[in-house]
Amino acid sequence: MEVLYFFESIRNPFLDAIMTAFTYLGSEIAFIVFALIVYWCVDKKRGFFVLSVGYIGVIINQLLKIIFMVPRPWVIDENFTIVESARADAEGYSFPSGHTQNAVGTYGSIARFLKKRWSTIVSIVLIIAIAVSRMYLGVHTPLDVGVSILIGTALVFGLYPIFKLSDRKPVILFWLLGGFFLSSVAFLIFSFCYSFPADIDKENLFSMQKIACSLVGATGAAFAFYPIEERFIRFETKAPFPIQLLKLAAGCTIVIGVKEVLKYLFIFIGGGAEPLWLRAVRYFAVVACVIAVAPLTFRFLTKIGAKKHTEKTD
Repeated sequence: MEVLYFFESIRNPFLDAIMTAFTYLGSEIAFIVFALIVYWCVDKKRGFFVLSVGYIGVIINQLLKIIFMVPRPWVIDENFTIVESARADAEGYSFPSGHTQNAVGTYGSIARFLKKRWSTIVSIVLIIAIAVSRMYLGVHTPLDVGVSILIGTALVFGLYPIFKLSDRKPVILFWLLGGFFLSSVAFLIFSFCYSFPADIDKENLFSMQKIACSLVGATGAAFAFYPIEERFIRFETKAPFPIQLLKLAAGCTIVIGVKEVLKYLFIFIGGGAEPLWLRAVRYFAVVACVIAVAPLTFRFLTKIGAKKHTEKTD
């Protein structure tokens, strides 16, 4: 707690804003945005690489939280205070840090396949900044962020050779996605059927069950639609910069629109709360849009860009 008390002693509104910005870069939303940029605009297999590191990281993170049940720092020490704006995004158990693990998975994966010195430096700086921000805000301990960095790094370097091999043997990625789906089902069964201790935090357990349902839907869609995209859609990731921006705008509009419309529809069906099985359906639809539905619009946008380029050269 000495490290956390040091950060508490130097807090001020300016640093609060800076650290909040850094911690946001390790959020789930930031991870998804960067993964979509890679998948839609850089390289599809590298996009699956980033998403896969995040997927396995989520399962490991949730299992460790449930196994160790480490309370948040302000619960351990009632005299310790946190930056209140960080409280809403710091529910459940403390160990390990999900934001830090997201940061390693996102920026570490991108640096790993870019293999540029500048990308490695930027990645390391961001990871350290996000880890420090979690301690500065008072929501994690050095042990929480340190273990998360080790887990994320191991996943980045452990999975990368598999995805390199899939460049030569694409079927490997198909079966890998199938393995992810089966492991998600196993994780779902565990989260609902395991006999957890009586003193387990009910909100944290319910959060894990929601995540398990989301993962089943997401990995099921990835396994189902990956071969469909590979055989029938085959969208191009490369395009002129303005077209890339249009792709991102169109794709995000479709994905976010489907996600939010289905969310409120399912909440209505559930009488005020989204049933967990419908949550799985919603994430199945969202990932289907990411892999197949949104890319159908990219083909049209890319053709427009190619046509305009030809007109200019003529």
